[in-house]
Amino acid sequence: MTVNQILSTKGKEVYSILSTNTVYEALTVMSEKNIGAILIIEDAILKGILSERDYARKIVLKAKTSKKAFVHEIMETDIITVKPSDNLEYCMELMSTKRVRHLPVLDNDIVIGIISISDVVKAIIDMQKDTIQHLNSYITQ
Repeated sequence: MTVNQILSTKGKEVYSILSTNTVYEALTVMSEKNIGAILIIEDAILKGILSERDYARKIVLKAKTSKKAFVHEIMETDIITVKPSDNLEYCMELMSTKRVRHLPVLDNDIVIGIISISDVVKAIIDMQKDTIQHLNSYITQ
């Protein structure tokens, strides 16, 4: 299974903000959309990603305030991305070795979606269910 197949199931909707937004504004969007990370896209270019983990480690633990801090102060700029043609094993390896939970999907340097660790795990479980069902029907024939 590929990243593109996951996106075709879950959808390609991407939520983004600007680096000049406050962290509070970013958290508000994340809460409203029930997402754990948000992309920072400016002039159609992916500039960064902000996750709940960034907030916890770079605002809360450093006694900053989310209403005064700007996204560009805490966003991650070393972004790990994938292509639509990448397979799930590669995504799992990236997420594990790079310790990230969200992977923006780029096609010709344009963001076309984002996948999370739960999207990948769900896809793997679905594939395993299909394999088990196929083997059960093979055995019972």
